[in-house]
Amino acid sequence: MAKKDSKAAHVSETPATQMLRAHGVAFTGHPYEYLEHGGAQHSAAVLGLDPYAVVKTLVMQDQDAKPLLVLMHGNRTVSTKNLARQIGAKSVEPCKPEVANRHSGYLVGGTSPFGTRREMPVYIEESILTLPRIAINGGRRGFLVQMDPQVCVQLLGARPVQCALEM
Repeated sequence: MAKKDSKAAHVSETPATQMLRAHGVAFTGHPYEYLEHGGAQHSAAVLGLDPYAVVKTLVMQDQDAKPLLVLMHGNRTVSTKNLARQIGAKSVEPCKPEVANRHSGYLVGGTSPFGTRREMPVYIEESILTLPRIAINGGRRGFLVQMDPQVCVQLLGARPVQCALEM
């Protein structure tokens, strides 16, 4: 068994997959060729997935520079105005990449909401929770994991919000 696990660890072991395994979450790993600035649209195209079911993890901050995570459909963008209103903040904006990396412990483009360096509130676009399965970053660039979206609520305490805008 150790050989099998060491091979799996080589391919897909990240803080995110360690957290998922530790909590007994059923997921499948999907490596793909990473493209700088390709985003969720690229990973969806390469893996043959619907970009609506590929969920991006966005590191944002409120007016006091307190970080938060937003889980959004791959083919939608966040209305920061709607999000701020729903979470009781004056304003919300994306973090600069270097700040996002520091908060999450992941590189932008490989950010997973699971196994982050620091605990942050997580908000999930409500319609994501209606999907049977989602693909979300597994903790490194070029690696998605597929799972039940309810895991985001159960494991992360993700709070549903309505802040999606068409891209």
